[in-house]
Amino acid sequence: MSIGSEGITSFIQTLVECESPSDSPADLRRFMELFADSLQGEATCKMAGTHLLCKFRLPGRKKQGQVMALGHGDTVWPLGTLRTMPFRSAEGRLWGPGVLDMKAGLAIFVHAMRVVRERDIALPHEVLLQINSDEETGSATSRQLTEENARRSKAVLVLEPGTGLTGKLKTSRKGIGDYWVRVRGVASHAGVDFEKGASAVVELARQIGVIAGFTDVARGVTVNPGTVSGGTRSNVIAESAEAHVDIRVPKLRDSVRLERQFRALRPFDKRCSVEVSGGLNRPPMERSKGVAALFRLARAAAAEVEVELEESATGGGSDGNFTAALGVPTLDGLGAVGEGAHAAHESILTDRIEDRIELLARLVARIP
Repeated sequence: MSIGSEGITSFIQTLVECESPSDSPADLRRFMELFADSLQGEATCKMAGTHLLCKFRLPGRKKQGQVMALGHGDTVWPLGTLRTMPFRSAEGRLWGPGVLDMKAGLAIFVHAMRVVRERDIALPHEVLLQINSDEETGSATSRQLTEENARRSKAVLVLEPGTGLTGKLKTSRKGIGDYWVRVRGVASHAGVDFEKGASAVVELARQIGVIAGFTDVARGVTVNPGTVSGGTRSNVIAESAEAHVDIRVPKLRDSVRLERQFRALRPFDKRCSVEVSGGLNRPPMERSKGVAALFRLARAAAAEVEVELEESATGGGSDGNFTAALGVPTLDGLGAVGEGAHAAHESILTDRIEDRIELLARLVARIP
């Protein structure tokens, strides 16, 4: 299947209608195979575990190093979502599960590389597209592969959607972590032996007050005790309780401070014990000099097609967090422009597909 300019919408539809939820290995493999088959004659593709690597065949005889494009094929949508949320074209948009996050971004990049070939633009480097199968669930199996390929790359272009309906690029992302705070208390009968019990629920409630205080909005540090569980019955002093806490940090040093604070938690009631596990699992993408320089290249490329490109920061993470943390210049949000990721109104703007293709084709050519 060759993707020409007239076929970009149908290619996006093909990808969207090949459902690929993170928790379905068979459907993810089907998606990866479909994608690889679509690039026959245009790229050499191979599986690396459950992830797909595609090296494009592009003009240019003397290539040194590579530019890495980074995306994911998994979505948050369960199998069968298409029955209630079908792919459709309406109101100047393409709609469907995963169309924005991020199957249109993958299609746009493929078409951008086709533009490079059609215009016979000689590139000084190879272009590798890596499509991960587990980004939505934390990138546990893809992180090592991502970092290995990033270390070999001059730059990393992340095909996540742009910010907002103007499609701002992302030059910084917060780091993300998870902590579990588990309390052990002493169980007893709430009516007969109240004084003999030490409530894990009460202890955890006091700990949560401390943990919530770790938030520093002025610094952009947020700490959210998102789920809490504990106890067995209302007439039993709770023996155990647990909280799952989300953290977001703009700078790596902020995660170091939070780590110290979490590990310093001590029980208020000495009959209870407090156990802390977890930590930072996705480092922040900080706006380094390399990131800023890459954005300037992108802004100049966009200006050539009369698009004024802006940058943004976001609290959400992507696989670009890993590559930026290695010091590799990374630019995120280069995928489709739209809204509603992970929501029922997920959609992309059709009139922003063409300029996104141009941006990627020109940016890849500008990277020295």
